[in-house]
Amino acid sequence: MSSINPVNKSFCLERVCEANFLKLFRLIPDLKQIQDKATGYSNNKPDLQVRIIERAPYTLTVELSHCFGDSKIDELLEPAVKVRLYLDAHLAEVMHDHYRSHVSRVIKDPGQYADIMDYKWSLNYFLEKWLDHCLQINYCFVDETLATAIV
Repeated sequence: MSSINPVNKSFCLERVCEANFLKLFRLIPDLKQIQDKATGYSNNKPDLQVRIIERAPYTLTVELSHCFGDSKIDELLEPAVKVRLYLDAHLAEVMHDHYRSHVSRVIKDPGQYADIMDYKWSLNYFLEKWLDHCLQINYCFVDETLATAIV
């Protein structure tokens, strides 16, 4: 994937987080109502799963991942992106993914501002491009909690 390196990374990161918030709610319109997890289905594409990790009055933390595999034993969930949504500020920030750890585990010195911004930028820019891809596929989400209650 091509990458972009903006001069004012802080400003651009905020804009990407705003865009990602909107894209997540376009992709999963009922995201706030999902109790535990939901699966997005599309023809001949891997399932897209969202799992609620934490719910608070002003934040929602979710994990979004493709599900590769035919059975529960063989499932491979990637990229397993953990995203914190700030519901009052309308921002979505990536905390980490399957490949990259949380920024606090990678960069120990908070004085390394440029490194922290670069790291956060790469995570959130990836999410932006991945959400664009997922939106083009037209996934339809089903809340797993409601689906099992109906059956």
